[in-house]
Amino acid sequence: MYDVAIIGAGITGSSIARELSKYNLKTIVIEKGIEVCQGTTKANSAIVHGGFDAKVGSLKAKLNVEGNKLYKDLCKDLDVDFKQIGSLVLAFSEEEMNHVKDLYDRGLENKSRGLKILSKEEVLEIEPNVNENVVGALLCESAGIVCPFNLNIALMENAIKNGVELKLQSEVLDINKEDDYFNININNVENIKAKYVVNAAGVYADKINNMIGGDEYFIIPRKGEYKILDKSEGKIANHVLFQCPTEKGKGVLVTQTVHGNLLVGPNANVVEDRADITTTRAGLSEIVNDSRNSIENIDFRKTITSFAGLRATPNTGDFMIFASKKCKNFINVGGIESPGLASAPAVAKYVLNILNEEGLSLEEKEKFNPIRKKTKPFIKMTKEEKDEITKKDERYKRIVCRCENVTEGEIVEAINSLCGAKTVDGVKRRVRPGMGRCQGGFCGPKVIEIIARELKIDVEDVLKDYKDSNAVVGKSKELRGELVEI
Repeated sequence: MYDVAIIGAGITGSSIARELSKYNLKTIVIEKGIEVCQGTTKANSAIVHGGFDAKVGSLKAKLNVEGNKLYKDLCKDLDVDFKQIGSLVLAFSEEEMNHVKDLYDRGLENKSRGLKILSKEEVLEIEPNVNENVVGALLCESAGIVCPFNLNIALMENAIKNGVELKLQSEVLDINKEDDYFNININNVENIKAKYVVNAAGVYADKINNMIGGDEYFIIPRKGEYKILDKSEGKIANHVLFQCPTEKGKGVLVTQTVHGNLLVGPNANVVEDRADITTTRAGLSEIVNDSRNSIENIDFRKTITSFAGLRATPNTGDFMIFASKKCKNFINVGGIESPGLASAPAVAKYVLNILNEEGLSLEEKEKFNPIRKKTKPFIKMTKEEKDEITKKDERYKRIVCRCENVTEGEIVEAINSLCGAKTVDGVKRRVRPGMGRCQGGFCGPKVIEIIARELKIDVEDVLKDYKDSNAVVGKSKELRGELVEI
């Protein structure tokens, strides 16, 4: 019997898991994916929003501002890159400038930090590549960028280190309340019993809520498409560049990433299929054209990949975080769309308070360890650090990915760590082989070979990312992949 079962291992579920790991509780996270971070979290804008645009008095506004304040210390504890580069909402007409002023006033009411209205000259001084038709902008100095999947993984690793259990490849098919506990049916082969359930199932949160008779909200899946450009384009924008938001959302943005690439997107289109993460020619053309309004001279010939993600837009317009009145001890954490990433640390604390109000006893652990350290990426090591690590483990001498200078040692560590990688994309998200210009064209076969060796499976059973996404469909003579000794 578990005290708490969390459904979903995205950024929200993992944040809640880590928060609960501070207490003497038996907690389990149930995730239908092969890995954590296979849903919305792995395919978003990676922006830690400042909280100025959410409706005053909404949960989005409250938790965005509170979450933003927690990011610096959280990422320091978890050894995750976070850059507080600030954001600009650009205005290209007097009408849009009036909207910028409204956002400024709203931000002050929301208690967003570091807000300032800039003139055209002030914008061009800090962003010389912006379209010269800019009239002014709203600066939010507290906004930043993060690597969402590394943070997601770090949160879950730290939660596991502090006693939380993680159950992968476990789809929840039904939930039944029996006396004072829940029976959670997993894949029709197993039941998990828990006194409390936290529903953090992303685009499927309404479906999970329906299982206990809830009907307070429903999810409208919106697909957003993105382009990632080579690092040579990364410095074209110094801040996160937004256009004035519309009813669909915050619009197409242009920003550097924490790794130095340029990210452009997303659009926002309602889809019926909650697993539809395909990109389209029309969609990608749309974000290219819209981005020209912000910066005209982006060289899209330097695009290295495109991707799409789904956001869990609730019909209510706000985060749906509440204790169900229809089924006691069932906590909904639904409709966590943007600014969900920025809000996640505060969402976790908010959920903890709800659980406590519902009767969950919270006794703090004496030995909770908030620190999670990872090995520094080989590409960032000094010569002395490289010499030291290669003496300890010769696998760090072998470069697998030339674009990102990723070693065999790093890949092996990513696979064998807490909450370790089980797929090609899982390795890619953790230590970046295949994130460079060739997108795995050179290193992909060797990564597959290493995964097969470390997991003790056949190469034909190695998955790219999801179920049935086998990376190899047949063998010729052998996988071809060359290691470069340094």
